[in-house]
Amino acid sequence: MGRGKVVLQRIENKISRQVTFAKRRNGLLKKAYELSLLCDAEVALVLFSHAGRLYQFSSSSNMFKTLERYQRYIFASQDAVAPTSDEMQNNYLEYMELKARVEVLQHSQRNLLGEDLAPLSTTELDQLESQVGKTLRQIRSRKTQVLLDELCDLKRKEQMLQDANMTLKRKLGEIQVEATPDPQQQQQQMWQGDRGVPPHTPPQPEHFFQALECYPSLQPVFRGTDVNQPPPAWMA
Repeated sequence: MGRGKVVLQRIENKISRQVTFAKRRNGLLKKAYELSLLCDAEVALVLFSHAGRLYQFSSSSNMFKTLERYQRYIFASQDAVAPTSDEMQNNYLEYMELKARVEVLQHSQRNLLGEDLAPLSTTELDQLESQVGKTLRQIRSRKTQVLLDELCDLKRKEQMLQDANMTLKRKLGEIQVEATPDPQQQQQQMWQGDRGVPPHTPPQPEHFFQALECYPSLQPVFRGTDVNQPPPAWMA
């Protein structure tokens, strides 16, 4: 009994779909290999699964060489196709339309610059004046906005400089306070100087006051003086 006809439609069962893909993928790769081997053909096969996995086969040593050959062939075929008469007619009409639009724009630009105004009627001159006035208002509005932005920027920089100046003044005041002597201490030093007392008497070592005790010969000797004895000649 022969096999029944297979209906070509998407397999809804996920497992069956994966099994069928694996079988037919292997068969397709095998057929590509046989075709390249039997017919000496350059075959390149690229296949992506539903999950995005890549499967490829190339009869040549490098897949990129086959793809580059394919691209060169496609581009050469497109360049070799000559345009038809209808395409040439459409291109010519499009060219004439673009040319007319360019001429209108150039004429309008000359009118805005104050040139070629003689052929214009009163209505066209009124429209041109209205357009120029609208353009001037937009330019002035933009200029005012730019000036306001620059003014805000300058005010912000001025505030930053003022803050920095106040900080420097505060630090300078602190340095001056630290460098200025205490008035009470300065007055005390002046008072001690007037009395002949040095402001700061350095401490003396202990052996400084014991020198006379260590050397008795240096002790002062007080001799009695007879009051009846006449004074020396230098005191007469």
